Amino acid sequence: MKKILVLFSHPKFEKSRANTALVNHIKDMEGVTFHDLYERYPDFHIDVPAEKELLTKHDVIIWHHPFYWYSCPPLMKQWIDMVLEFGWAYGPNGNALQNKTCLNVITTGGSREVYCSEGSNSFTIRQFLRPFEQTANLCGMSYLPPFAVMETHKLSDDNLNKNAIQYGNLITLLKDNLTNNDCKGFSFINDIHKLNTP
Repeated sequence: MKKILVLFSHPKFEKSRANTALVNHIKDMEGVTFHDLYERYPDFHIDVPAEKELLTKHDVIIWHHPFYWYSCPPLMKQWIDMVLEFGWAYGPNGNALQNKTCLNVITTGGSREVYCSEGSNSFTIRQFLRPFEQTANLCGMSYLPPFAVMETHKLSDDNLNKNAIQYGNLITLLKDNLTNNDCKGFSFINDIHKLNTP
């Protein structure tokens, strides 16, 4: 069974109904390490050796965050900048993350319809996530399509619960070795049929 590290970054987690539901559903699952960056580093002083050790102990890395200004909150960006060092995560002898799996789990206020060339945001979610994808590629990781919970302010409790269950199903599939081949043709990992079966 693969071990999963959820790197969670949300500066206003206590006010996020959607992320609270998602996190509560998966944080205590077997094989999952839930790592709240804002809880761990309120002063932004990241313990780089400790973070590297966490990464080496896990097979799947999830960047879980709200989609702030088409990207992630600042602490997650700082985590990427500081932890994924040249000569360790990439570059000569930088193979610490080779063959691990990586993906984004995001929440957005906007719908799928506004994230396209004809929509108000002009680009797709996948296009906005290109820096994360290329980061994973550079580090030799396999990058999967994102799991996205969208229009969060409009979700009913029932639909939010369905998304939380999907997230749990995703964790189970990742532990059982979900690969890019399983995700071909999907812009969002949410759309994989296996994720929607009980």
